[in-house]
Amino acid sequence: MSAALGLLRLQKVDNNIGQAQSRLEEIRRILEDNAELTDARTQLESARDEHKLAEQDRRSEDVEAQALRLKIQGAESSLYGGTVRNPKELQDLQADVEALKRRLNAVEERELEAMVRLETTLGTIEAAEATLGRVSTRIESEQALLLQERSNLNQSLTDLRAERDAAVAATSAEHLRQYQRLLQSRRGLAVAQIADGACEACGTALTAALQQSARHASVLTYCPSCGRILYGD
Repeated sequence: MSAALGLLRLQKVDNNIGQAQSRLEEIRRILEDNAELTDARTQLESARDEHKLAEQDRRSEDVEAQALRLKIQGAESSLYGGTVRNPKELQDLQADVEALKRRLNAVEERELEAMVRLETTLGTIEAAEATLGRVSTRIESEQALLLQERSNLNQSLTDLRAERDAAVAATSAEHLRQYQRLLQSRRGLAVAQIADGACEACGTALTAALQQSARHASVLTYCPSCGRILYGD
């Protein structure tokens, strides 16, 4: 096996390792991203809080309405019971009853508004619960698939690293240094194959001598343009 072929195989392994690691990092970010679930829970809690406020308002208005009804009952009892005979006092009682009834009407309107809000917030709660259920089910399913993929990728990485160790062991130290240098300076592509008489990486046409050297030489042959290691099968 030529030196270039060994490095080409090593490069493929390194690329596969890099892809697996990138995907694992992406899976990690996805698994840790709880924004959608958090938002669904927040919406549900907000709906429940609104419902509680509406219930508190309804109860408050109901308590006030009950108190006003008792006052009206007492005032009307005095007004029509015959115990008060003074015209001025009767006039004042009549005015009090009318004022109390106006207040009661306002309170009952607010109580009705609170009851409408209760119905509305109850519907909002039901919708938020349904949304949370759908989001939770979908995310649980997606995460199960991601966890399985992560497990498979970790196993693949173990195999790839063993394959890389074997490839490195079969490569001379000098060739490995050249490969690592080019891998860093040429954006992950240190070895380029020859296609149609040209460097596949940069497209530079290669002489027949260079092509022959890249096919058979035990030493490395480099592209005269981009400097990558050449391999020709």
